[in-house]
Amino acid sequence: MEISIKPIVTEKASRLTEKLNRYTFSVSPEANKYQIKDLVEKLYGVKVIRVNTINVRPKNKSRWTKSGLLRGKTAAWKKALVTIADGQTIDFYSNI
Repeated sequence: MEISIKPIVTEKASRLTEKLNRYTFSVSPEANKYQIKDLVEKLYGVKVIRVNTINVRPKNKSRWTKSGLLRGKTAAWKKALVTIADGQTIDFYSNI
């Protein structure tokens, strides 16, 4: 099973990083906390203290078109909040 992981860079996630040294990632819905911890430690070379996960439910969306009202849903996804050891950082912009 291949686990995908993408960093989330928003104002709220940046605030969590500055205050609590906690980074936010979008991960595969079938990934568990141990797999996320191993992957973050391997990719970024940091010591992970804690991993919290959140299953984000899909939202209902609708829009008006010429043919009428179209309804659908966004995709469900999983969010991981990863707390790393004091004094360590993750630089998301180093490989740009």
